[in-house]
Amino acid sequence: MGPMEGLGRRRFLTMLGAGAAGVSLPALVAGCAPGGSGTGPAAGGSRPLSAAFYQAINDLDPHGASAVDEASLLANRQIYDTLVGRDGDKPAPRLATSWQQPDDRTWEFTLRDGVTFHDGTKLTSADVKASLDRLAKSDGPQKPLWSMIDTIEAPDPLTVRITTTDPLGTLLANLTLAFILPAARMGEAGFFRKPIGSGPFAVKSFTPSAQLLLEPAKSHWAGASKLPGLRLPYIPEASTRMTSLQNGEVDVTWIIPPDELKRLQGVDGLRIESEPGLNYFLTWFNCGREPFSDPRVRRALHHALDLKSIVSNLYGDAATVMDAPIPPAVFGHAPQQPYAYDPDLAKKELAEAGHADGIKTSLMWFKDTGPLATELAQSIISAWAKVGVIVEPQQIEKAAWIKRLTALDWDIELQVNTVTTGDADYTLGRLYTSEANRMGYKNKELDGILTEARTTSDQERRKSLYGRACEIIWRDAVGVFPAALAATYGLRSTVQQFVPVANSQPEFRAVTTS
Repeated sequence: MGPMEGLGRRRFLTMLGAGAAGVSLPALVAGCAPGGSGTGPAAGGSRPLSAAFYQAINDLDPHGASAVDEASLLANRQIYDTLVGRDGDKPAPRLATSWQQPDDRTWEFTLRDGVTFHDGTKLTSADVKASLDRLAKSDGPQKPLWSMIDTIEAPDPLTVRITTTDPLGTLLANLTLAFILPAARMGEAGFFRKPIGSGPFAVKSFTPSAQLLLEPAKSHWAGASKLPGLRLPYIPEASTRMTSLQNGEVDVTWIIPPDELKRLQGVDGLRIESEPGLNYFLTWFNCGREPFSDPRVRRALHHALDLKSIVSNLYGDAATVMDAPIPPAVFGHAPQQPYAYDPDLAKKELAEAGHADGIKTSLMWFKDTGPLATELAQSIISAWAKVGVIVEPQQIEKAAWIKRLTALDWDIELQVNTVTTGDADYTLGRLYTSEANRMGYKNKELDGILTEARTTSDQERRKSLYGRACEIIWRDAVGVFPAALAATYGLRSTVQQFVPVANSQPEFRAVTTS
């Protein structure tokens, strides 16, 4: 697939040819859970549709510590609902049917009448207020998105009024992540082991890091799901997910590494759907720790990488080399001049920075951070070794990685990030400010640009400001941004009405099977 431009959808549909056999998954993974037989496609039967992601669902609290994890967001999209959604690159009504701005600091939302939670109670503005208050006061990873909220009011059951301390041009995008809970129940002990929302599916059972089993809600404002149920098992190994897709033990799976895409060739009854994605690899330098506090060192390591060859060899057409700190499919993306691959220049710049004898450092990542992450890390480490930078590989468990990442206890780190809202503020405004201090990098000029971009409702002005932010982050070589990943889904041919989405958080309400 060629370069990915803009937020407009480009879907690629490939029907794959005749038969291949595979091996069955162990019973625990294959779906021998309440409500499912674990074998055969879901077509026309009573078995829940099985949709396997490569990351574990650990928590069902949409405002908690896992609030921005892709797997948790996937679950949240099914169980809960939000005031605002997205239709391509435009905000779209969900629980709110309309909104207006009486002034540049005030937003008023009119709620959809007749919406109920899974326990049958009616959803009102009191639930929205309680949920947004909880989110705004939380210390979770979404906290920076809500720092400018002043007051949230519910003047009548179908009206919500949000006042901000300054104009907030990102509010509608942020609200796509603000899941609404029942005010009367969200404080109950154990609520999030089997939570209640107003989404199209209700929780039947949940085993953290293993499986989430959902059943269709009795009613939903957009129409009840026709599926008998929805099963979200955790299957980290790509080869196992592909085998289970071939066998019909899984009906939908994503993300699919390039080598596994090749494996699907010749398999009858499968199809692949793909579009430009919001997922990308990044490799941050700890800019608050020597030698990476020196931008000359960071730029030198850029010049030591032949990213075009690395990405092409590993991912083929399933990824493109980044030309900015956010993917092309994100609002606010502005292409930058790539760092030339020049090992001699890298050595020269390292010498000028006082490291003629080389550097010894380390790179940390966790195995399931993204497709072929270990191979990508090894390719980067090998390239740096050729210019005298010896890197200790540190593949660790995710929990340890998160702890070290937030404590800035690392030299270089590799991860996959997702610009979930499709808006640059979600990544640039949340992660690159001096206050966030996520990679030891502080730049007052950048802080001012990001603040202005967040506090203006003029979208063209915001786009221009994010372009300047991209330029500064790229120029200062805060990290290496190897690859933007396509959002690629594998489906059984029995699955109909599935819509691939760029952020790896598909919704299954409208999906049917034949």
